[in-house]
Amino acid sequence: MNLGTGLSVVGFSNKMSTTTTTSSRSVSRSSKHSARLIAQTSVDAKLQAVFEESVHSFDYSKSIDIAGETSSVPSDTVNAYLQGLQRGTLIQPFGCMLAVEEESFAVVGYSENAPEMLDVVSGAHAVPSIGEQQEEGGGSGGGLMIIGMDARTLFRPASAAALQKAATFADVHLVNPIFVLCNSSGKPFYAILNRIDAGLVIDFEPVTPPDVPVSAAGALQSYKLAAKAISRLQSLPGGDIRLLCDTVVQEVRELTGYDRAMAYRFHEDEHGEVVAEVRRPDLEPYLGLHYPATDIPQASRFLFTKNRVRMICDCCAPPVKVIQDKRLRRPLSLCGSTLRAPHGCHAQYMLNMGSVASLVMSVTINDNGDDSEGSGQQQPKKGRKLWGLVVCHHTSPRVIPFPLRYACEFLMQVFGIQLNKEVELAAQLREKHILRVQTVLCDMLLRDAPVGIVSETPNIMDLVKCDGAALLYGKRLWLLGTTPSEAQILDIADWLLEHHRDSTGLSTDSLAEAGYPGAASLGDAVCGIAAVRITSKDFLFWFRSHTAKEIKWGGAKHDPNDKDDGRRMHPRSSFKAFLEVVKRRSLPWEDVEMDAIHSLQLILRDSFQDIDDSDNKTMIHSRLNDLRLQGIDELSAVTNEIVRLIETATVPILAIDSNGLVNGWNTKAAELTGLLADEVIGRPLIDLVQHDSVETVKKMLYLALQGEEEQNVEIKLKTFGLQEEKGPVVLIVNACSSRDLEENVVGVCFVAQDVTWQRRVMDKFTRLQGDYRAIVQNPNPLIPPIFGTDEYGYCSEWNPATEKLTGWKREEVIGKMLVGEVFGIHRMSCQLKGQDGLTKLRIVLNSAMAGKDTEKIPFSFFDRHGRNIETLFSANKRTDAEGIITGVFCFLHVTSTELQQALQVQRMAEQAAMDRLKELAYIRQEIRNPLYGTIFTRKLMESSDLTEEQRQIVQTSALCQRQLVKVLDDADLESIEDGYLELDTIEFTLGTVLDAVVSQGMILCREKGLQLIRDSPEAITTMCLYGDQLRLQQILSDFLINALRFTPSEGWVGIKVVPTKRHLGSGVNVMRMEFRITHPGQGIPEELIKEMFDHNQDMSQEGLGLHMCQKLVKIMNGDVQYLREAVERLSNPSILEEFTT
Repeated sequence: MNLGTGLSVVGFSNKMSTTTTTSSRSVSRSSKHSARLIAQTSVDAKLQAVFEESVHSFDYSKSIDIAGETSSVPSDTVNAYLQGLQRGTLIQPFGCMLAVEEESFAVVGYSENAPEMLDVVSGAHAVPSIGEQQEEGGGSGGGLMIIGMDARTLFRPASAAALQKAATFADVHLVNPIFVLCNSSGKPFYAILNRIDAGLVIDFEPVTPPDVPVSAAGALQSYKLAAKAISRLQSLPGGDIRLLCDTVVQEVRELTGYDRAMAYRFHEDEHGEVVAEVRRPDLEPYLGLHYPATDIPQASRFLFTKNRVRMICDCCAPPVKVIQDKRLRRPLSLCGSTLRAPHGCHAQYMLNMGSVASLVMSVTINDNGDDSEGSGQQQPKKGRKLWGLVVCHHTSPRVIPFPLRYACEFLMQVFGIQLNKEVELAAQLREKHILRVQTVLCDMLLRDAPVGIVSETPNIMDLVKCDGAALLYGKRLWLLGTTPSEAQILDIADWLLEHHRDSTGLSTDSLAEAGYPGAASLGDAVCGIAAVRITSKDFLFWFRSHTAKEIKWGGAKHDPNDKDDGRRMHPRSSFKAFLEVVKRRSLPWEDVEMDAIHSLQLILRDSFQDIDDSDNKTMIHSRLNDLRLQGIDELSAVTNEIVRLIETATVPILAIDSNGLVNGWNTKAAELTGLLADEVIGRPLIDLVQHDSVETVKKMLYLALQGEEEQNVEIKLKTFGLQEEKGPVVLIVNACSSRDLEENVVGVCFVAQDVTWQRRVMDKFTRLQGDYRAIVQNPNPLIPPIFGTDEYGYCSEWNPATEKLTGWKREEVIGKMLVGEVFGIHRMSCQLKGQDGLTKLRIVLNSAMAGKDTEKIPFSFFDRHGRNIETLFSANKRTDAEGIITGVFCFLHVTSTELQQALQVQRMAEQAAMDRLKELAYIRQEIRNPLYGTIFTRKLMESSDLTEEQRQIVQTSALCQRQLVKVLDDADLESIEDGYLELDTIEFTLGTVLDAVVSQGMILCREKGLQLIRDSPEAITTMCLYGDQLRLQQILSDFLINALRFTPSEGWVGIKVVPTKRHLGSGVNVMRMEFRITHPGQGIPEELIKEMFDHNQDMSQEGLGLHMCQKLVKIMNGDVQYLREAVERLSNPSILEEFTT
């Protein structure tokens, strides 16, 4: 499907197959991408030449064969194609165009309709020929359009002055559109400037009566048109790219009124896909459509990165020719012109799909695919890449004015920022998944190397997306999923060893095009392969089937007798062509997937060379033990240093537990508020907060306890004692969720910066409506950096603090466009780190200009000397005495080194927690190894001849082992804590449970000389019950062990079962059981009893175990009580449970 300007053809060059040997990793991804684009451009040029030769007889279905021919394309053909696309001589008739020299405004070209539209000649006059014009020379032309005349004479003086001023800007796009009036008739136009090699191209679009004229403040004024759509995009929840795309096409359609709006995404192999669509009900759906890479030529994609919004008003309207000075060496470049006419091929494509008008907007995101290393110097600008397009179609001619198109461009920039976050988040989640799988696979290697990575779960198929996988090790094969036969895999391995001996592997989306002779025999089931060598002759393989099986498009499900035979240019033909070119090709292997495969390969190659397996395992275990001991020492040192840094930090740091009570209060917090730590600990934070900040703090606490950490939030704390007369303390706070070893949020840490003085200055400053310069221009170092704009976006204020921070003097920036000239992405300004920073700045300024409250945002730039400046940015509207908004005041809050240090401390704390988690994961894993050994030994015993008594002992051992496995698998303690753990329901007898519970306490009983008394009716112990046997066993054993620990030596412990049966009918009974564990002595310490019922961050291991068991009893509809009988000095834990019989 063709979407924008330029050629609409189908094809997929054989040169585009992605086959890579892993030894060629030194070639950067950007270099490979560039090579792919060059090859694709040659194919585009060839197809364009064929189309122009055949015109109406062009057979769309044969374009695949044309593109697939291996014959080289002459450079003249490519050059002619690119020049025709970028330097065409035709424009659309809804406006007119002038090309002028930049200094003199002398006309060097114009469209044939310019004289009439600009009222240079009346309808009765003819436009003179080029020869006549050049004979007459220059001058005003006496009412005629003449090459060499001064274009400014065509417009009224104010309009001419505006055009001349705009020409002085380094980036003329910043001042578009310019509202101008014709000199003779006063007819209004929007003038849109773009700079080319020959001077300036000025497009003139008529301003219709319903339009509200805007001038150089187009950027600020156009924002109001897209404000609703931008707000909706920013309010969407994260983590859902599909929802984001669906929302943006809905907003664009509502904003522009087109019949259809779609979002297109370009895949890594350059082919495209419709990922979101909203349309008029009677139109054919295109959602899910895939189309080949050549449907949108690479040259057209390049133009979309330069001219981000492209409108075609009427593809049926005859284009207008551009006349230019014969002395120009080459045709005028119309790349940036809003009026550039579409190619005939694209116009024909639009007509075939019933579309007359279109609007295409580019969507760009950060390009993080370049793996070339920097030189170490500052590199503030991130590369951008074309992620896709948002496209609108209309079944009748349609024109939308430039301010609305500008609003759409701004909306696309915001969409690009949101999309970039989602793309990066998805990439991070994917990398985390790969790392988790790699970790598990490495653990498997310790137990069963290397077979464990294919025989256990997860396995190597979980590492990357694939249809099958295989391990060839020691001349044996292990197969998973859809794979070739064993003989075919061995043949592939021999082919790799013969033809790719110097590489460590191969990845391709087409084995046939990679040169494997047996590819045809594999069929569609196996088209792509990633293979890596783990020893000199052993391989890991991943297989993928053909792409077509992954692709579905509702629009392709039509009557097979449809008159469209594939020869006509149409989306349905695009889809058929796409399926044709991918039928013997799989999805390409993405870079992140190959990185994951390569990492696993390195681990395997390092760990499993051609050496004895057992020796290797011993080596790995030894290495892990050394690392573990080293990590524990480092963890202890880091923890001590963290405590010291937090206490002595020069920024306030406070901690709150899950109940909202303060449990941390450093020296700086005490100094600012007048409250010492001893006076604060245990008090609710809300009691210490100013009334107007209570709701803000409640929200922050709520979100942080859910794991959502808000940043740069302003709150106010009360002051006490000697500090009370100074008023409340104003803090900019970052919330950091505190987590336990199981990643459960157990509290919140607030790392803050004291901005009390800056806030007082800002509050006083924004209240002033008259003479404010005494404050703004005050050189006092306590005055924050302040600057401002007028209502048109020009810099109107720049105080000394801003001069000092940026290095730019007031006189150098006043009168310049704040966005683009003062803050921009070029070096002759306060250089931002990329287009995203510019868009975020524009959003805040536009919100303030619209009278909305703005939040502080992180804002970084490079000063005049190249130093990176990290700040918080906020903006407030500026009004006159009558309350009319006249501009915007901006404030910068410079992040202190103390706050940066505190954040570093927080990151160290998080790293320490991660180290503890790794240690726990290691211990848990190491427990499993001997456990598997005992399970295996037990199974051997079960298979031997045993007496009944011996068999019962083995059964009790099995229950204890199953209980241990259950506890080791408890990765989600939050489900127990919050009461939503799913319980198992199996049939069991109480006697077997009690046997297992008593066996766990026997060693301790014998060590202390205790007598264990078991009291339960015989009928109950043999009765069949239904419930969670292992959880009951875990609960009773934990309570029993704690009772044994705190019973005096030579004493006794009794466990008694008191049943109560309740009949439900139909032979079903509910058995309510009370388990009483009684023992003499002082009993379980009060601290442990408190921990059993009240969770806190510092509880002991024994307390955590009792607490979890108490929670499990609650989940099982039971209750726990602990009684002390003073007379007999007996302690009596009582547990109530219900089971079905």
